[in-house]
Amino acid sequence: MNKPKMATEKGVPSNSRVLMLLGQLERMNGEAMMRDVETARQVTAKIFHLIQTQEKSGKEVMSKGSSGMEVILASLENTRDVQTTLNILYILSELLTVGRGRRVGVFVSKGGTGVLFQILITASKELPPSEELMLQLHSLLAKVGPKDRKFGVKARLSGALNATVNLTKQNLQNTKLLLPCLQVLRVYSTNSVNAISLGKNGVVELMFKIVAPYSKKNTSLLKVALDALGALLKSKTNARRAVDGGHVHVLLALYQDWHQNDTRHRHMLIRKGLLVCLRNITNIKLGRKAFIDADGMRILYNSSTECLPVRTLDPLLNTSSLIMRKCFPKNRLPLPTIKSAFHYELPHVPAVGPVAQLYSQPPGGRKMHQLCDRPLKKVDDVVDESDDNEETDADTENDTENEEDEKDQRTATLHLVKSLCPFDQNDDIETDLNKLHPKKNPGRPFEELRVYERFFLELSEDFQGYNFEPSKSASSTSSSSFSSTRSSRPIIVPTAQALSPKHVPITSSLEDRNPTKGDHKPPSPSVPAPAPPAPLTPLELDTIHLTKDQDRKEEAHIPSPDTHATLSSLTKAPSQAQMLEQDLAHVLECVSLEAEGALNTGEEVGREVKQEGSPVNATRHIQSPLLLGGITTRRVGGGGGSNWGSDCGSEGAEDEAGEGAVLEVPDTALLLPLHDPDLYVEMVKGTHSVPQYAEVAYPDYFGHVAPTFREPLQERVYGVQRSKIFQDIERLIHPNDIVDKVVYDLDIPSCPVIEDSGESLKFNSQFESGNLRKAVQMRKYEYDLVLNSDINSNHYHQWFYFEVSGMRVGTTYRFNIINSEKSNSQFNYGMQVLMYSVQEAISGRPRWVRTGTDICYYKNHFARSSIAAGGQKGKSYYTMTFSTSFSHKDDVCYFAYHYPYTYSTLKMHLSKLEALRTSQIYLRQDVLCETLGGNSCPLLTITAMPESNSNDHICQFRNRPLIFLSARVHPGETNASWVMKGTLEFLMGTSPLAASLREAYIFKIVPMLNPDGVINGNHRCSLSGEDLNRQWQNPNPELHPTIYHTKSLLQYLAHIQRAPLVFCDYHGHSRKKNVFMYGCSVKETVWQSNISATSSDLQEDLGYRALPKILSQIAPAFSMASCSFVVERSKESTARVVVWREIGVQRSYTMESTLCGCDQGKYKGLQIGTRELEEMGAQFCVALLRLKRLTGNRNHQYLLDLESDIIGTQSKVVSSSPTTYVMEEDEPSFLEAIDYSAESNDEDAEPENELAPEVQENPNHLDQLSDCETNHRD
Repeated sequence: MNKPKMATEKGVPSNSRVLMLLGQLERMNGEAMMRDVETARQVTAKIFHLIQTQEKSGKEVMSKGSSGMEVILASLENTRDVQTTLNILYILSELLTVGRGRRVGVFVSKGGTGVLFQILITASKELPPSEELMLQLHSLLAKVGPKDRKFGVKARLSGALNATVNLTKQNLQNTKLLLPCLQVLRVYSTNSVNAISLGKNGVVELMFKIVAPYSKKNTSLLKVALDALGALLKSKTNARRAVDGGHVHVLLALYQDWHQNDTRHRHMLIRKGLLVCLRNITNIKLGRKAFIDADGMRILYNSSTECLPVRTLDPLLNTSSLIMRKCFPKNRLPLPTIKSAFHYELPHVPAVGPVAQLYSQPPGGRKMHQLCDRPLKKVDDVVDESDDNEETDADTENDTENEEDEKDQRTATLHLVKSLCPFDQNDDIETDLNKLHPKKNPGRPFEELRVYERFFLELSEDFQGYNFEPSKSASSTSSSSFSSTRSSRPIIVPTAQALSPKHVPITSSLEDRNPTKGDHKPPSPSVPAPAPPAPLTPLELDTIHLTKDQDRKEEAHIPSPDTHATLSSLTKAPSQAQMLEQDLAHVLECVSLEAEGALNTGEEVGREVKQEGSPVNATRHIQSPLLLGGITTRRVGGGGGSNWGSDCGSEGAEDEAGEGAVLEVPDTALLLPLHDPDLYVEMVKGTHSVPQYAEVAYPDYFGHVAPTFREPLQERVYGVQRSKIFQDIERLIHPNDIVDKVVYDLDIPSCPVIEDSGESLKFNSQFESGNLRKAVQMRKYEYDLVLNSDINSNHYHQWFYFEVSGMRVGTTYRFNIINSEKSNSQFNYGMQVLMYSVQEAISGRPRWVRTGTDICYYKNHFARSSIAAGGQKGKSYYTMTFSTSFSHKDDVCYFAYHYPYTYSTLKMHLSKLEALRTSQIYLRQDVLCETLGGNSCPLLTITAMPESNSNDHICQFRNRPLIFLSARVHPGETNASWVMKGTLEFLMGTSPLAASLREAYIFKIVPMLNPDGVINGNHRCSLSGEDLNRQWQNPNPELHPTIYHTKSLLQYLAHIQRAPLVFCDYHGHSRKKNVFMYGCSVKETVWQSNISATSSDLQEDLGYRALPKILSQIAPAFSMASCSFVVERSKESTARVVVWREIGVQRSYTMESTLCGCDQGKYKGLQIGTRELEEMGAQFCVALLRLKRLTGNRNHQYLLDLESDIIGTQSKVVSSSPTTYVMEEDEPSFLEAIDYSAESNDEDAEPENELAPEVQENPNHLDQLSDCETNHRD
């Protein structure tokens, strides 16, 4: 026989001793090895000695290109001698111990696992089996198993499973052999089928014989046994077996014993192993019941409380918290029904969809509104029997819970869209290029659309007989007043005094209005409103600070909103527009809108500093209480609702100042040129709400002056979520500490404020945009708050706005909003709630400020019924909790999700803007339509007057491109209205830039698309109970009048070939930071969804990227990196996509403003405020000017910049939907993991090593753990 040539790696000497021995061993394979046993022993012993003593020998055997591993495995398979087998096992053990990651992979790829199992089966048949052989075999299998994906299957098919089990049973007292056997059983059990098989074989009971009370001996053995038991108990069958055997009590007793004796915390992993076993058992309902019956809640709570001071014990705390949250009895929301407390009867109910389902259910328990006259039948839609989500199949091991709550709503909405437009289904809009490409399809015949010509008088106006002298104009730019119609119901106007602010009534004797829904009247001259004070200089957001470089001397001064300055340079007449645009080309390279003194970097954010300086010094005198119409109404401490028709709370304290006392309240009109408290009250009288609100909230009456100090994102305190969860668990542990007293309840319409002895806070939300349904005092200074659903809906709980009074100074109160629905929130990322203090306002600081400590957002124990969760079972609500204290005695404070902006505020602002109009401004206010609730939807037209009525000037006037803007389709996104306010103020400003912008474009603006939702405190829907931004494909004129008529305006423009140059819908985003845009692009949708397309299919003008690109250069809050131009199927019925596809507007956008703050640019690390939002609205206008310059000069360089931007765009695919794409999020890491799967059996959410694989190896790195925020777009 010729000497075989061992394959060797280049550089390894061919005469290497270990390779020569391997060659000799290879020649002996087969019969020779069985004949010459002694030689085989000697050769393998020498190889082992070389590998053990010389590191290079092991490298030679395992080097690339070497066949050493094949020779060793072949020898192992062929030998029948026990000693030779042991020698080879020693060799393998030594080889795989060093650098075992790659080496074990090579071993597995060469079939080594199967060979080991074969040796194990053979050896187990010998009686008794060789102990040393079994020890080495199982030691090797324990090393190899975790790296072999098919290890469990191979073990089961080869019969090795039973061999290991039998060996374990026979060696319970032999700890040396028992340890590797348990290590292998641990790996076996990770396969679910193996786990069930092992359970039937009695392995669960076997593990309970091995685990023992506290001892310093055999701790490694105990740790491995617990790991194996934990893996076995992931099987529901085994978990039931453990419960039936009474082992839950055993586990709790063991955990208690180890907790008490392991005082130096050296055996944390054993304690963690016991908790993992309990965690897996409590994944089933039977296990949770056994845990409660064994007093597990108290045991874990007490032990966890003792662990809190020790940071290294966080893995125990997190797992204990998870178990307790799972086992906490599911509570129902303290409501009679999840439907809104207010009801509005629709003119007709859609055939299908969420609203149809809502109406198909019998109303819950009580008549909610006088308009509802259907027969009432008791139904419980708050909770149902199937909420536990228990699987019926005992062997089903892959239960998971999808935490992406919004997908339910999105799916339901999409089904509704499909049902409403069966002939236009676009399931494959992302993958079908024919459906993706824009199709100019006005959809309606021009005869139907001709009626909308009345809203475009500027396109036919000839201005004959108009006086172009510079004076106040009462020209044909007529407007329809939104305040001319008023209600005769009494309005409670806020007044205030030094100690005890009260609400007092004002009555109006004007006649009720009787609107005719859907009646479109041509614009008529303005009906004069009650004469407001003389017009004040506007908040000059339109005076822009322009700088190109830091060393450039040209600059224009920007006045602070608190002061009124004039332009020092760039002061030009509006007629010099052409010269101004040339300057714009130089100056607009870097535009920044700054308010001098707006951000005082040296100031602290503490309350003491916030109170410094009173921007409002002037006061107005109000007689208190006002006695109008012979009616006097008082409220105790400012809390509670109106007392009309009820004597509830009629025994309130008298005004301390006595009858007829004169109150001094700040005259905010001096500081806020668009705000007038008296005018606001007049506007409220013409606002129609479903609950017929008769009160005015102080913040809306006084107004809001943006603070001059920074409000940074709040840093998350380590352990805050855990401490809040433990406080919730204490309710079950110490029930005697719980007050559980209802103090406010809208479901008692006659008397929502429950009177008491004064020990409780008083709440109120019965005013425009208010939302708080119920307040329950749980502890002396802790309150659970329940938000109201959107009207004609049973969910969308996010927006809140309510009043609190009766507080104690210096006491910390905790507020828990317990029925939030989204799976994550910016409250976990630095966002704070907003608070408005009436005492602060009276002192000259009328402003909303960010407040709250210990803020976090987490899943709670309140169950969502399948009705509320879109058919899904086992869902829970989420808690948003915050703590705060109050600085003033007898104060009245308001809390809000974001800066409130009511419909009446909009009407007031529009009325004040009307007063600012000059002879150079063309402003027309029309009523586009009437809403379901009987409120007017305003439509504004703003542009520059022609220089004269000559043909040239009139032609230039009519041919200006159109810009179409809209906002506030979602009521809870109040930031959209503040951005719109900034846009409107800039457009109506007197600066040269504003004049140039008006001369460049005609603006058509619908500032509030959903007045009814705003008025009634909805978060997302209109009175129809539907998301209006999902109705653009096929809006119903009765149910969605504002969308129907806004789309009709755009369809009319498309018919007359005057489609807008830009369409932008202002929104707010609850999940992301900064301001950004969504646009529409065929090319980017194709690229990011991997559609095969030819280059001709992807021919597309890149102009859609120009406006966002400009904004990213000039607006400090804007982030180009967050923008997306992908057209998703889930967004096909939104305004942005429909206007792009059907109207043919290439630059069709949604502009999203954060509700939280910024993580880039000048405002990085700061929470967003009204100053920044209004600035964003003004910067949007400036960007439109630059867009005109870029497009007008046919500048091609910017197109190259846009092309490079597209190439650099990075996006990722959402795993749950292969055709849906979102931009990368970059949320900061938390100091602690945030668990959102407390009620699920989601193995991915809670892996065996709980928080992270590194925890067992390095528990000191827990502070590096983080939770990724779920990616969603609103």
